[in-house]
Amino acid sequence: MYQVVLRHFPLQPRHAFTIRFLSTTPHTLAKARTALPPRPTVPEDTLIEAFLRGSGPGGQKINKTSSAVQLKHLPTGIVVKSQATRSQSQNRKIARMMLAQKLEYLEKGPESRVALKGERARKKKASSGKKARRKYRALEEKMGDGEEVTGGKDGRLVDEDRGSTLEGK
Repeated sequence: MYQVVLRHFPLQPRHAFTIRFLSTTPHTLAKARTALPPRPTVPEDTLIEAFLRGSGPGGQKINKTSSAVQLKHLPTGIVVKSQATRSQSQNRKIARMMLAQKLEYLEKGPESRVALKGERARKKKASSGKKARRKYRALEEKMGDGEEVTGGKDGRLVDEDRGSTLEGK
């Protein structure tokens, strides 16, 4: 089952439309069900914000300007400091995001957005590790069959009997 989305771009040449077909198969519906929760926010009246001079690498620009941001959440006492960039406004956004994530993790635990993203990343890494093990297991089986396998150009392995490259897919 497909859904058609027709979009018109008024600044493009006359009658410029794009047509996209959106699949509503069970696979894509399952992805929609596992969407992450919305990003948390922190009320401004519960924060104390301080601008500090930065330290560390970055030279004179970091050491002279007050671009580092420190936020303290009054109800919990959590303090977060951000000095990720030379921009004070970007550091404010980053510090607020970090504080909101910490508060959400304290409140929801493993059901928080940060924990769910970490779990997804862990599963993805484990999946890629399994893929690599399958690749080399297949290669060992191929070598065990008595066929000669040697290194080819670009670091790929070449099967001498067939003249083809072996790649893990």
